[in-house]
Amino acid sequence: MAPGRHTVAVIGAGKIGELMLSGLLRSGWPVERLLATARRPARAEELTARYGVRVVDNLTAVEEAAVLAISVKPQDAATLLDEIGPKVPPDKLVISLCAGLPTTFFARRLPDGTPVVRVMTNTPALVDQAMTAISAGAHATGAHLALAEEMFTPLGATIRVPESQQDAVTALSGSGPAYFYLLVEAMIDAGILLGLPRQVAHELIVQTAIGSAVMLRDSGEHPVKLREAVTSPAGTTISAVRELEKHGVRAALLAALEAARDRARELAAQAE
Repeated sequence: MAPGRHTVAVIGAGKIGELMLSGLLRSGWPVERLLATARRPARAEELTARYGVRVVDNLTAVEEAAVLAISVKPQDAATLLDEIGPKVPPDKLVISLCAGLPTTFFARRLPDGTPVVRVMTNTPALVDQAMTAISAGAHATGAHLALAEEMFTPLGATIRVPESQQDAVTALSGSGPAYFYLLVEAMIDAGILLGLPRQVAHELIVQTAIGSAVMLRDSGEHPVKLREAVTSPAGTTISAVRELEKHGVRAALLAALEAARDRARELAAQAE
């Protein structure tokens, strides 16, 4: 299948599905090569008005598309596959964006030999700064992984990981933006407590977060070294770090990510 010349159907075009649609369009994917499905007529009209994509029913999407990107809620996946599974030819690529669901979940409900690629992306796809992890199912080849990368690279960075690591990916980067937003929200509140206007505190923290992230990405330095460069003896930063450690921030993050990973596993068990 040549780049941009095959038809992609986003089945269940909710928030993540819409991210994928908009990213493909921004990358130059022909709109006539994109399809979407939606439960509600109002949502279908919204997608067509916003992106110009044709919204069809699930079985039409299966018939016309070469790639089926399934983006429904995990608890709805079994019902969807009961509907479309028997109709999916085994030469079509199925991409799962369903958090927590392993490729074996799909393999049991699709014709034998159907290639499935599991994908976990995140909401910074809206600004082409997503982190997307891609894993091959039993019948997915290197060519299938390359096609998935072609589709998601315009949204940001991609990485291939063994599927056994996908629940950890979900906890770390899939849910990760929420942790950063919570931290920024708390730091803005702290700035207000210290006497700064909200807008000033917001501007200071957001730019500090952007600059710190770029340094982490571009310097190649370990975060410990970058933190130590800011932390002078008996200074303000070490006093703040002491309080963070005293209040168990590091331990809280470890526990939070374990909880997110465990919830991903629960979603998979409930979907079965």
